[in-house]
Amino acid sequence: MTEHPLWQPSPERSAAAGLAAFAAFARRPAATDYGALHRWSIAQAQDFWSLLWDFAEVRGEKGERILVDGDRMPGARWFPAARLNYAENLLRRRDDAIALVFRGEEKVTRRMTYGELYLRVARLAAAMRAEGVGPGDVVAAYMPNLPETPIALLAAASLGAIFTSASPDFGVQGVLDRFGQVQPKLLFVADGYFYNGKQIDTLAKVREIVAGLPSVRKVVVSPYVRETGHDLSGIPNALTRGDFVAPWRGEREIDFAPLPFDHPLYILYSSGTTGVPKCIVHGAGGALLQHLKEHRLHADIRSGDRFFYFTTCGWMMWNWLVSGLASGATLLLYDGSPFVGRGRVLFDYAQAEGMTHFGTSAKFIDACAKIDLKPCATHDLSALRAIFSTGSPLAPESFDYVYRDWKADVQLASISGGTDIVSCFVLGNPIGPVWRGEIQCAGLGMAVDVVDEQAQPVAGVKGELVCTRPFPSMPVGFWNDPDGAKYRAAYFERFPGIWRHGDFAEKTPHGGFVIYGRSDATLNPGGVRIGTAEIYRQVEQLAEVLESIVIGQDFDNDVRVVLFVKLKEGLTLDDALAKRIKEQIRANTTPRHVPAKVLQVADIPRTKSGKIVELAVREVVHGRPVKNSEALANPEALELFRNRSELAS
Repeated sequence: MTEHPLWQPSPERSAAAGLAAFAAFARRPAATDYGALHRWSIAQAQDFWSLLWDFAEVRGEKGERILVDGDRMPGARWFPAARLNYAENLLRRRDDAIALVFRGEEKVTRRMTYGELYLRVARLAAAMRAEGVGPGDVVAAYMPNLPETPIALLAAASLGAIFTSASPDFGVQGVLDRFGQVQPKLLFVADGYFYNGKQIDTLAKVREIVAGLPSVRKVVVSPYVRETGHDLSGIPNALTRGDFVAPWRGEREIDFAPLPFDHPLYILYSSGTTGVPKCIVHGAGGALLQHLKEHRLHADIRSGDRFFYFTTCGWMMWNWLVSGLASGATLLLYDGSPFVGRGRVLFDYAQAEGMTHFGTSAKFIDACAKIDLKPCATHDLSALRAIFSTGSPLAPESFDYVYRDWKADVQLASISGGTDIVSCFVLGNPIGPVWRGEIQCAGLGMAVDVVDEQAQPVAGVKGELVCTRPFPSMPVGFWNDPDGAKYRAAYFERFPGIWRHGDFAEKTPHGGFVIYGRSDATLNPGGVRIGTAEIYRQVEQLAEVLESIVIGQDFDNDVRVVLFVKLKEGLTLDDALAKRIKEQIRANTTPRHVPAKVLQVADIPRTKSGKIVELAVREVVHGRPVKNSEALANPEALELFRNRSELAS
C-alpha cells in the first residue's frame, strides 16, 4: 500500500463538485469528510433519499412517506405514495443542446439535440400506444447501441411499458432464453451491425427469434448497415421503423403516465452461465433516484458534460449510461470494436467530442497497457475529468498505467455493483483521494460492509461484500417468481435479512474497498479462501501473457489451483515461462496462491459483457455440463478446457 494517493482533487475542484453542493443543500458538515456524510446517509436514510429527490429536482409527486417497513429486507417500500415517470425525468430538456452523439466504428457519426430526441420519442410512443402498448406490457430490443435504442426505452417508459434489451451478438437461443420468458409485445431490431470493420447481418437471426416469440405483434426494423433494400418478407409482422412511426410524424407532445415508484421500468438478466438467465425486474423510481445519486454526486456529471461508456445494450452499464440524460449530459454512444484503428478509436472519439467522463472495463485498460498505448502523448484529453472502470477488479498496476499514460489529473473511479441492483455498491468520490488499487468509497445511502462466515463485520481481512439495510434500487422482484422464493434465495439465503452480493472483498484503512473476485469463484486450497483477482494481478504483469483464467480443481481429496494462460500470438508456454509465472505469483502473494498446473489455451470464454467465466470452465474441467453456453460470447472456447490430459495427474 502506498503512503500517498495517486490523485487528490484541487480545493477548487472539490468546491465545484455536485457532492459538495449536495452536502451544503442537506446542511451537513464539511463535504470533505466523506465518512461522516456516508454515516449520516445510512443512519438517517429517509432524510437522505428525500433530500436527494429534492436536490435532483425529480419530476413527480414525492408523497409524504419515504419508507415503509424499513426493518424488512426484502420487504421495505420506498416512497409508497409517489407518482413519477422515468422518461419525463430524462426528457426535461427540449432545447438545441446535443443529447446524443453516435459513432459506429469509423463508418457512421450522428448527432441529435434534446429537442429532436423529445420529438422522436413522442412519435414512437404514439405509434406504440396505437399498437396497444400500455402499462405492464413488455417491449424488447435486439439492437446495437444506436440512438434508436434509448429512444425505444424512453417511449416505452413514457407509457408505463417495461423495456428489455439484448445486443445483436447474442445467438438465437440466447435471445429466446431471455425474451421467451418475458413475452414482449413489440420487438425492435436493426438490420445488422459493424464489428472490427466487418458488416454483420442480423435479419436471418431475427427470423428465427420471431418464430420463437409468438407474443410479438410487430417487429420494427431500424436501418443501420444499409439504408434500403431490406427484405422483410420472411419476418412476420415486420416493418421499417420509418413506416411504423409514419402516421404519427405530427406528434409533438408526450403524455407521460404518472406511475408508482416501484412500477417496473426494465428487465435485466443474470449472465445465465449456470442455467436459464434470471429475469430481474427493476422499478422506475429506484433506478432513477439511484442513477441520479451516482451520476451527480459520485461521478460529478453536470449539465453539458460529455458522458461515455463503452457498453452493449446487453450490459447494465447501458441502462446506467442512458440515465445520464436526467443530469442534462450529452451521451456519447459507440457501437463496434474498441480496437479499431490500432486501439485508438475511443481516444479519437474522446478528443473529437471533448469527452468529460470515459467509462470502460478493467480488461480494456489492461489490453491498452499490453499494446503500450499512451493516449496522453497522442490525444488531447484535456476535457476528461473522470475515468470509470468496472466488469472485473482493476489491478493496482492498471491504476499506475492510467495515471502515467492516460492522464495524471483525473479521477479514476473503479466501480462495482451489478445487474442485480442496476447500479453500484462501491464507487468513486470526486472530492476524495484515489489510492492505488482501491475503490474509493461505499455509495451514499448504501449500508455496505464486509463480513465473515458468521455475518460479523471485518476490516483489513477478506470477506463477503454485503448490504445490511434496504435501498431504493433493490429489484422489484424476479419475473415469474410470484412468491419471491427465487429472489430471496438469490440474495438473502446465506445471511437472512442481509443482502449478500457474492463478491469477495476487503475494507481498507482509507475507507475504500478492494474486490478480489466473485465469492463462488474463490479458490480453497487447503481450506484457505483465495480471490482469483489476486492471481490475475500477478500473471498479467508478464508481457507474454495476454490474459488468464484460474479455477480450483478437485484433486486428491483437496482443491488445487489450475491456471490457464492465453499468450501473445506466436508464443508457446514452455517450462521456463511456466516457472516465471509461478515465481511471480509466489514472490508477490503466498505459496498457496501458486498454481499446481499452468496450461496454455488459445482463447478464454467470456460473457457478452466481457467477463471471464471461471464457473463454466470449472464445470468443463470436472466433466460436468455447462447449462447455458448460449450466454457466452465465444462458447466454442470451452472445448479448449475439456478432457485435458495434463489435469488427470
